[in-house]
Amino acid sequence: MVDLLFTNGSIIDGTGAPAYRGSVAVTGDAVQVIAGDASAIDAGRVVDASRYVICPGFIDMHSHSDLKLLTEPEHDAKIRQGVTTEGLGMDGLSYAPTTPRALEQLLVYLAAVNGTPPDGVRWSSVADFLALFDGNSACNVFHFVPHSAIRVAVMGWSSRLPTDSELTQMQDLTRQGMRDGAFGFTTGLTYAPGAYSDTDELASIASAAAEEGGFYCTHARYTLGDRLLDPFREAVEIGRRSGAPVHISHYHSPVAGLGAQMTGLVDDARNRGQDVTFDQYPYPAASTILHSLLPYWVHAGGPQALLNRIADQQVRELMVRAVEPQWGGQTLDNYIFAHIASDKNKEWEGRSLEELAQNRGGRMVDAVCDLLMEEDLQVAFVARTGNLENIREIASHPAQMIGTDAILTGGRPNPRTYGTYPYVLSQFVRGEGLFSLEQAVRKMTGAPARRLGLTDRGVIRDGAKADLVLFDPQTVDTLATFEDPTQFPVGIDYVAVNGSLVIDNGEHTGARPGRALRSQ
Repeated sequence: MVDLLFTNGSIIDGTGAPAYRGSVAVTGDAVQVIAGDASAIDAGRVVDASRYVICPGFIDMHSHSDLKLLTEPEHDAKIRQGVTTEGLGMDGLSYAPTTPRALEQLLVYLAAVNGTPPDGVRWSSVADFLALFDGNSACNVFHFVPHSAIRVAVMGWSSRLPTDSELTQMQDLTRQGMRDGAFGFTTGLTYAPGAYSDTDELASIASAAAEEGGFYCTHARYTLGDRLLDPFREAVEIGRRSGAPVHISHYHSPVAGLGAQMTGLVDDARNRGQDVTFDQYPYPAASTILHSLLPYWVHAGGPQALLNRIADQQVRELMVRAVEPQWGGQTLDNYIFAHIASDKNKEWEGRSLEELAQNRGGRMVDAVCDLLMEEDLQVAFVARTGNLENIREIASHPAQMIGTDAILTGGRPNPRTYGTYPYVLSQFVRGEGLFSLEQAVRKMTGAPARRLGLTDRGVIRDGAKADLVLFDPQTVDTLATFEDPTQFPVGIDYVAVNGSLVIDNGEHTGARPGRALRSQ
């Protein structure tokens, strides 16, 4: 007897192979594929899947659920999209391995992007951090050693390069994190303290991850050189020097026409024998924390030093022309508040930085600094500055994978948080025919599983783990918009994680069968 049987669906197995008609049986946490008549199979529950695609659960290669999953483990925004596994530790902005003192500082510094942990919950090692998620979340997670955590643990918030001894300590922490189950090393090179590093430092740490089977995953240094392709050339160079495979996060540019050059850069590296891949979300908008708009020197010393500096009018005079758009455009009117922590300023969610400055009757630098002080740095925004043609160009590349870059804080997040996967299926596949349904599913499942080295997820085959999504290819769609982004999608009616239904006929069951996946 099997526990659960999905009958007569269109099976897309995650490899890119053509869809075929069949049934999928679930026993415990594993699947069995049934190509013929399944009517005689004794099952605890039978679901008619005749109008559905049955595919592997979606693997989100880039997200920021690190602490929100601990306080909101049902994870509605992601599980209802079909995400059954997602990455933590992205952009180098996370918390393990590190020291107790560094952890407390990072919790303040990163609260606007990752949330905050439950009261009294703390950790230091990757092993301890991963243990918090086993059986306590709706989806599975995988983790990377984040650059910020190991750098602050070893060097504090120093705006300098490491000594040889400090570099060795960061390598040792990386090796230990890998042995505890991390899948690689991540950086966020437009954020402090990652911005204080150089290529040599990063290649040395990436080499330690590579020794343990990991890869280098990067939010590139967008301020480097020509600010167009040079940031990504550095990423490829770090892979070349370290021997680590390279994965570039949220690969995109708002600069018109740059998409083909970006895919060409990846092709050149791959043709030279390097292992280079990337992920991307489909919306023309970025999201990040407000204090990232401040110059790097203001962040030196950590969050309290930053708050002390921005309270100083003399420091503000030095920043008057430094608070400016990061991703093209000539105005901060396209930068919309997504998250403001306190009720005092909550009314500004959904309104722009320009509106705030005008309302407060002063300079942008004062409006930004005052708000950050009032909110203890807990402010994030959405920047409407993307380029859809570049997105389409990059999305069509065979090395592309899907990642939401979802930030779960605040009431006005980027719609990618609730809509990435259904948007790709409805707009890029059904609406535009940009690529086939089978290729879309491969980008969401088999390709990221292969990048991670997961042999039992991301595919449907006998014995694979029962992470499954059933969606109606004719109706699947996102309802999330920039104006109303917290709406759940339609047409994704069943989601199973490790054999347990988390979404059942469109309703969340409350199940928390997720596991922390470990690389070794």
